[in-house]
Amino acid sequence: MIRPRKKYTVHDLRQLKGKRQLTHIHIKSPDEAAAAAAAGIDLMSCSYDNPAAQARFPLLVAAAPNSFLSCATPHGMASAEEAIRISFQALEAGASSVYCSGSPFLIEQMAREGIPVVGHLGMVPRHVTWTGYRAIGKTADEAARLYQRMKTLESAGAYAAELECVPHELAAFLCSRTSLLLMSLGSGTGCDTQFLFSDDILGEYEERLPRHAKAYRNFLEEYRRLQLERIAAFREYIDDVNEGKFPAPSNLVAMNPGEFEAFRELIHD
Repeated sequence: MIRPRKKYTVHDLRQLKGKRQLTHIHIKSPDEAAAAAAAGIDLMSCSYDNPAAQARFPLLVAAAPNSFLSCATPHGMASAEEAIRISFQALEAGASSVYCSGSPFLIEQMAREGIPVVGHLGMVPRHVTWTGYRAIGKTADEAARLYQRMKTLESAGAYAAELECVPHELAAFLCSRTSLLLMSLGSGTGCDTQFLFSDDILGEYEERLPRHAKAYRNFLEEYRRLQLERIAAFREYIDDVNEGKFPAPSNLVAMNPGEFEAFRELIHD
């Protein structure tokens, strides 16, 4: 796929609704951001929910300057004022939009200020105490409640919503009945974007891969191999120092013998 010549805007994404499914990944480092951009990934998400993530964010923007990058705001923001302040801070730093798992009330206040907001529907990990870790919407009653939550989020002014672990038939139906861009995380192919975390794609988890995910590489094994190589290299360095092999003559800077003698005369040694 050839990437667009310009950076996507929310307006552009809305024009693409129903025309094709966009690729979407959550990235966590500048290297991943650069790789996703080079590969042609359409949309990226990242964390912006703690000081370390906020400090790292400009590096992600710099690594993929022409990519649409949405940041996750902190969970448990205490007020609409806090949500608005943090969101504008992210937008000023280069974010294309913000994600918020908060209530429709909070999202409405953000949207009223013109902030492009992504909400969350289906199984929401931060609210899992109310549902358990499971698919959401497998019964008619629960599917109807999910439909109403989607409409409430739409009315609040969100432009998109992550749709996590929803039956694929229901997800496709919901996507056809809303102006929201629905981002499928384990919800099938009937949504506007197909969303995965880089950790899953790269195979970085020690735990069992989630059912909805697919690993395309085994970075965890590579990390383990590299750690063993680090240990081996450090041990070889220790051995070289103990045996007088490091530093070798090629690692040293030599002083002209005459200059060295002149130095000793200067200090009367």
